[in-house]
Amino acid sequence: MLVILHADCTEAQSTAVEAAIRALGFTPLPVPGRSRTAICITGNRGPVDASTFATLPGVLECIPVTKPWKLVGREVAPESTVVRIGPVGHAVEIGGDRPAVLIAGPCSVETEARTLAIARAVQSAGARMFRAGAFKPRTSPYEFQGLGDEALRTLAQVRRETGLPVVSEIIDAAAIESMVECVDVLQVGARNMQNFVLLKALAQQPRPVLLKRGPAATLTEWLMAAEYLLAGGKRDVLLCERGIRSFSDHSRNTLDLNVVPLVKRLSHLPILVDPSHGVGVRDRVRPMSRAALASGAHGLLIEAHLDPRTSYTDAAQTIDIATLAGIARDAEVIAQLEATDLVEARQPSPAQGTRSLP
Repeated sequence: MLVILHADCTEAQSTAVEAAIRALGFTPLPVPGRSRTAICITGNRGPVDASTFATLPGVLECIPVTKPWKLVGREVAPESTVVRIGPVGHAVEIGGDRPAVLIAGPCSVETEARTLAIARAVQSAGARMFRAGAFKPRTSPYEFQGLGDEALRTLAQVRRETGLPVVSEIIDAAAIESMVECVDVLQVGARNMQNFVLLKALAQQPRPVLLKRGPAATLTEWLMAAEYLLAGGKRDVLLCERGIRSFSDHSRNTLDLNVVPLVKRLSHLPILVDPSHGVGVRDRVRPMSRAALASGAHGLLIEAHLDPRTSYTDAAQTIDIATLAGIARDAEVIAQLEATDLVEARQPSPAQGTRSLP
């Protein structure tokens, strides 16, 4: 249940509402917003009697929450979340009505010189953030696992020299402290989407979190994983669709783009798309990037390299810089089309029953 407070509700009244919630054995979670202040009741296993709170001073109304998730849903937070990444004054903003953001770089951090060269190239091509993995969870124990702490030092150098905010995957809560020093967004990979111990730990650190959808996760499971982060106090969370496992054998995964507009309707959190993992073949990354942007994605997470064939990992799905620049141009065109549609939608329609003369 969501307890909506009056705009002029006092701090004492709000505290009393929270105390009443705790008295019933539940947990109150304040949900601030631009147009209203609310307190979400969590911990209940069934319906909560609204009459307990409806008559308390400062309470405007009580609204039942019908979905299994609470804090990620628009029932609780109708205003779209905008995640700000990077230093104040130069932050990249993702979500809401902000332009789609391109995040690009190699799958793995490579040598410092090579990684820096790729970072400068993707920046010139239109990327506003840099991605690369320092730690790589791999299906085979014999495959390249990333350069670890050495890679983190390289990412810090990329950030200093280019000014690009950095996204990198975290696979162990023990690495949080070292990654926070070098990385602007901590990515939870598909394999760790339901690593609830890791999610709880990430809710307590200062960086935004990018949560990828698991390869066999339903929409509910994905949003409930995000709920762990928000329930722990983390508000700057990004969702990322990266393809799911299906019967198809013509691509690495099946990119589920119909989930993008659905997530935007159900949740206030920004949603990105990773077309590189979604298809696994470089010549399909640009078409699927177009489709992702057209479906309403707030941004793209793309694997790009100066020489894709020599990429340390995921070479088959890694695109070159020219293709990335093409995707950036596609994003501009799609944004222009959306802006035109928005202007036309706001124009008054002709009066009913009028007809133009020949």
